[in-house]
Amino acid sequence: MALIARLVVIFIGFLASCLVGGMIVVGALLFPEFSDLGAGPVDEGAIDIVLGFGFIFISGFALVPALVIVAITEALYIRSVLAYAVGGGLVGLACYLGLVPFHPETMQFEGIVRRHLEIMTGAGIVAGVVYWMIAGRNAGAWRHPPPPRKPPPPLPSQSRPDAP
Repeated sequence: MALIARLVVIFIGFLASCLVGGMIVVGALLFPEFSDLGAGPVDEGAIDIVLGFGFIFISGFALVPALVIVAITEALYIRSVLAYAVGGGLVGLACYLGLVPFHPETMQFEGIVRRHLEIMTGAGIVAGVVYWMIAGRNAGAWRHPPPPRKPPPPLPSQSRPDAP
């Protein structure tokens, strides 16, 4: 039962971290002018739609690398926030490099944009910290056995039917 509850917490942590990572990626890539505070209001309906697509994009590309990081941290009882931040950065890096064309003859990625790489890696780091806040702090806790129960008290001698 503890494993099922842990899987639910992992799923909720993954969804929350994908939502935060998607918000960072969408906000940084589509609205770079937000650094200017006088940019004016943005249509809220457009923001909702764009954030939804960002969530779908991030959760789809990050699923397999994030599952690898989660499996490693759960198996080895790793609960450090730094480990989850580094793991999230690696997941963000893997998501970005999965979109960049790879040239097998030269063994290099073609067309890496440094700003996009920084945004994806930074979003991964923040998403890793969000995952740690929800699920990573208790990694591997479901594997601890429950404390042993005390034996029941002895029955009175009159309650046994076969007692002399």
